[in-house]
Amino acid sequence: MKAANILDQVLDPFAECLTPDAAERIVAYRVDPETQSRVEELASKANDGSLADEDREEYREFVDAFDLVAILKSRARKFLSRAA
Repeated sequence: MKAANILDQVLDPFAECLTPDAAERIVAYRVDPETQSRVEELASKANDGSLADEDREEYREFVDAFDLVAILKSRARKFLSRAA
C-alpha cells in the first residue's frame, strides 16, 4: 500500500471528528517563537553544510512534525470549505 493511501486511511477518521472550532484552531496553529528560531538555526546550518549529526536528527524530527502539521492543516481547511 502506498504511503499516501496509508496516511488517508489513518487521517480520514480523524478529520471526521473535527468541529468548525477545532478546524479553525488547527488552521491558525503556529509554533512558538523559540521553536521557530531553533528550526531556522538548524535550517541555516543544513543549508551551509555545518549541521552536526545530532542536530541533523533534531532537524529531521522537526521537518517530520511540520509535515504532519501541514497535512492536518490541509485536512482542517478541506473540512471548513465543505462546512461553508
